Amino acid sequence: MTSEQAPDVDQIARSMLMLHGVHDDELPHDHPHARDDNDVATWSKAPDFANDPRRAAAVHEATRRDRERYLTAGLADVDCRFCHASVKVKKLGAPHTAVQWSTESQQRCAFFTEIRAAGGSSARARSCPKLSDSISHAVAEGCLEEYSSAPAPGDG
Repeated sequence: MTSEQAPDVDQIARSMLMLHGVHDDELPHDHPHARDDNDVATWSKAPDFANDPRRAAAVHEATRRDRERYLTAGLADVDCRFCHASVKVKKLGAPHTAVQWSTESQQRCAFFTEIRAAGGSSARARSCPKLSDSISHAVAEGCLEEYSSAPAPGDG
């Protein structure tokens, strides 16, 4: 085969099957890489601390705090001054604003209602211009930080 000639994929695949077999489950039971179907259910990525209820409770509480920090750190309630839809907002700088819409606020937003009434999908809209004005007003009034001082939700 020359350097310009592509390898024959079928030939490579057949040679790999001959070398390794069709599936890993065809390995003899005494082979070091053989799977035991009974072991699959007992493996876990993280321990569950079933034998240590205090530790399990502490891990559960730490997980709850982490979830809360990841989902809500730095979010502030902002009401649209036009339709009074209430959303949670975090300013991450001038060009970026994170907005969490609830089902109720999506239904209440007048801009999104117009889009749906016209047969469109409000999920495809970039944002509500009236809410954007309300967010700018909240920043100007000091109700919302222009650059969130909340800690980043990373592992540190």
